[in-house]
Amino acid sequence: MMEKILRNFFLFLSKNRFFTKLAKRYGLRFGAGKFVAGERIPDAVDTIKKLNDKGMTVTIDHLGEFIDTEKEAREAADECIEAIRAISEHNLNSQLSLKLTSMGLDISEELAMENMERILKVAEEEDVFVTIDMEDHERCEKTLKIFKELKSKSDYIGTVLQSYLYRTVEDIEELNAYNPNLRLVKGAYKESAKVAFPDKKDVDNNYKKIIKLHLLNGNYTAVATHDDVMIEYTKDLVKEHDISNDQFEFQMLYGIRVERQEELIAEGYNMRVYVPYGNDWYGYFMRRLAERPANVAFVLKGVFGK
Repeated sequence: MMEKILRNFFLFLSKNRFFTKLAKRYGLRFGAGKFVAGERIPDAVDTIKKLNDKGMTVTIDHLGEFIDTEKEAREAADECIEAIRAISEHNLNSQLSLKLTSMGLDISEELAMENMERILKVAEEEDVFVTIDMEDHERCEKTLKIFKELKSKSDYIGTVLQSYLYRTVEDIEELNAYNPNLRLVKGAYKESAKVAFPDKKDVDNNYKKIIKLHLLNGNYTAVATHDDVMIEYTKDLVKEHDISNDQFEFQMLYGIRVERQEELIAEGYNMRVYVPYGNDWYGYFMRRLAERPANVAFVLKGVFGK
């Protein structure tokens, strides 16, 4: 019960504009540095190099919340392009992740598409794969619409599906025609029971279902989880069906379960670390606390410790 209360509390805080602005002003304090690689691209480059040296691949994400103007959306797209060029320049084993809201989706689909096409042009030139992160249910249909249009023109684009939504199995089946590279997650937004499973066991069961469905469809699958049950399920599944390690990877967040990440590498699995950077870190940080309330202890230590 307490874990559920904390989850809802942090999800509520993640959407607070006042605290977002306050967090930008005071930088990566209060423990956020554990999960965020820094505020600038050079900070992220240094982090990626260290992870690559350990045998881990990376997906980098410039954090952004509450984009309100076309200018802000275009600046966010410019930042993504700069990150792609940095990946290429430094020969990093990294992809790029982004949110369509940061590309201006809430302003207009046309603006988001314009920015995505600019980014993909550079991504293809520099041989860097791009994943569109999934946001809340209200933006799911628009996100998949844009993804399908971009995927019909480029193989450098993937997206994310969330197991807590009722619709996800149907989305997996529909997207199969595009041979998509998908990151599969449980979901980190507060959603109504009208659109999402309210009980964890149902979310978990659906997660297993979509992992199996996507893998057996023969498509590349990123299993993004810190849950050992889901990791072991995936290991057993690929062994049972003789699925090559080249068809899937595990993904975890930067700063969470680092030892487990290293264990998976040692076992011969592909391990990709999601590395966010930027000064707009507050919303992301709150969602991470919502997923894992045990991290609150670390935050308190960061605030009051020396």
